[in-house]
Amino acid sequence: MARQTAQTPDDGLQRLKADLKNGEFQNFYIFCGEEAYLREHYLRMLTGKLTGGPAGAFNEHRFSAEQLTPEAFSEALEAMPMMAERTFIRVDDVDLFKLPEAQRTQYAQLLSDIPDYCCVVFKINGTMKKLAEAVRKNACVVEFKRQSERELAAWIARHFRAAGKDISDELCRYLIFITDGMMTTLGPEIQKVANYCTTPAVARSDIDAMVTPALKARTFDISNAIAGGEYERALTGLRELFAMQEDCNLILGAIGSQMRRLHYAKTIMACGKGQDVLMELTGLKSYPAGLTMTAARRASEGFFRRAVELCLQTDVRMKTSYDDPERLLELLVVELAQEARRG
Repeated sequence: MARQTAQTPDDGLQRLKADLKNGEFQNFYIFCGEEAYLREHYLRMLTGKLTGGPAGAFNEHRFSAEQLTPEAFSEALEAMPMMAERTFIRVDDVDLFKLPEAQRTQYAQLLSDIPDYCCVVFKINGTMKKLAEAVRKNACVVEFKRQSERELAAWIARHFRAAGKDISDELCRYLIFITDGMMTTLGPEIQKVANYCTTPAVARSDIDAMVTPALKARTFDISNAIAGGEYERALTGLRELFAMQEDCNLILGAIGSQMRRLHYAKTIMACGKGQDVLMELTGLKSYPAGLTMTAARRASEGFFRRAVELCLQTDVRMKTSYDDPERLLELLVVELAQEARRG
């Protein structure tokens, strides 16, 4: 029978780290979560520990969604390890809950009685919203969550130091902001900036020269330009997104979200509260939260309330009319400019 293991994702990661250090592994792990970089990193470490012997290839059984069947999985569970303590079974991207009921029942039975000489890993791209009882009872669920801004900044600084470059904490947070904040994305961008930089310390100009900002960062800048009355800059930013063939619905959604955050920020300041409240309310990291608080000071609460309303109206027009979406987005900026002039 499989051993009882950690039952929560947070405990699961700590248990995995301890297992890798001690060389004593659970019978059944589930690797899931948004941060693919960490998921793959720890999976490589675990695989190396379990298949590093002379018969490593013989002891490893790997299945994709197309290859996995209850019969094949059962045979892998029964395969005794050769010149090693464990048989390693890896299953990639299989959603047990979408399988026919008969197969779900078979897998539940198999997963509830994993032999002691086996280590089974289910790798899932994304999060797990529900777990069957057999899975919940016997699995060590390891969720690789998005890293905090502080954790990412420290990780970015270490990678730049490994490349022979220094970078300030402020620029680390800026790099997180203009990307999607995922390690998988940040890794190649760090390498590009480090190769481009000709000085010992990375400058913002190095980042701007090599990193193409994500849609969220671009629309964030457009929204803050609108809040500051810089409508030509906002229109220029919009047209750059049009040239990149970004989806107009996504652009509008991102602008609308930032307008709501600006409205929240204005209300928070009126209540005598600060940036930490905005971060708690919206989930923003410190760098974009600071920019939002600054931008919110540049217009009235009434303007932001009206801006949110205009974004909603534009959304309805996009979905119910045959008007050109790009024209509707430009018209939104014009309407906001008129609203600002009215005070």
